[in-house]
Amino acid sequence: MKDFSETRSDMMLDDIIVCPQCDAVYRMKKPEHGERASCQRCHKVLIAPRRNAGLHIIAVSLAVLFLIIGAAVFPFLTIDAAGNKNAVSILDAALAFSGGPMIVLSLATAALIIFVPLLRVMLTLYVLVPLVLDQPAGRYAIPAFRLSEALRPWSMAEIFAIGCAVALVKVSDLAQVGFGPAFWMFGILVVLVIAQDSFMCKWSVWHRLEHPKTS
Repeated sequence: MKDFSETRSDMMLDDIIVCPQCDAVYRMKKPEHGERASCQRCHKVLIAPRRNAGLHIIAVSLAVLFLIIGAAVFPFLTIDAAGNKNAVSILDAALAFSGGPMIVLSLATAALIIFVPLLRVMLTLYVLVPLVLDQPAGRYAIPAFRLSEALRPWSMAEIFAIGCAVALVKVSDLAQVGFGPAFWMFGILVVLVIAQDSFMCKWSVWHRLEHPKTS
């Protein structure tokens, strides 16, 4: 692991980097591929370039895109109680309270577990595809990437997965519960979203956006 050394106040902005977690300021020194630059104070990873990371992120993002769409429309769970069998999709569950003032809660739930992750992956593809292909970045790439990062805390697919696990433990005593195709899609989706965020080196993306290649 490669750490930064402290910087002086008279350096240019391009020569410094600030830790987003503890606000420590360091002299810029880009690590080699496979190495990491970390904050000496809080050990936050600041730069972690990887070879072909852009291709990996795009591949994972495309997989996430198709899984989100499939998980939203295919049956998530089948519940059999007293001879009554019912299949529920994630979208049905999110919009279960769609009447009266509870519509706000339903829309917020659907947004946090479906639409926000879907928007994030689309923004990621919009930003990264031109960069990986060595093309000029999209016209709104910088605000798109900024919005994608701002939405990161509100993408709660994994929170929904934990909530489902807790609910299944309670429901299993009252009814027979079966897993539909969307259940397995959603499980893979959660893993891929975590993998996508781990592959992403935000400093590398910002550097490419702010310092585009010139032919």
